[in-house]
Amino acid sequence: MKLELPATKKLVHTTRMPIRWGDMDAMGHVNNTLYFRYLEIARIEWFGTVGCQVNPQGEGPVIVNAFCNFHKQLEYPGDILVKMYASDPGRSSFESWATIERVGEEGVIYASGGATTVWVDFPKQKSVPMPEWFRALVS
Repeated sequence: MKLELPATKKLVHTTRMPIRWGDMDAMGHVNNTLYFRYLEIARIEWFGTVGCQVNPQGEGPVIVNAFCNFHKQLEYPGDILVKMYASDPGRSSFESWATIERVGEEGVIYASGGATTVWVDFPKQKSVPMPEWFRALVS
């Protein structure tokens, strides 16, 4: 199964991480909740690399919805490759997309997902316009 990404998507980050023994469930494959963790790790790593540090007294990105489609079972041992894409920047939001592949099986999508992210003023807990420096990264 293939994730249909928007035509205007932009590859913003790629990361590699290990599948850990403890990621598996009683059925012998990676538990479905861990896929969301893999996507979170990639997203937070990307934010860090672009200088978007968590600041509870300032502004920053907040996920308002997230999804994951499971195409093939991942099993220990091995490494995964998470590719993150961004698209559709609006006044205060953008869409992110991701694919999860096994290292050594590049091009075979094991899971795909995404999230809608909104730029917020944390103390006010309200959306605010995305800063231009960040918009340039997701455009």
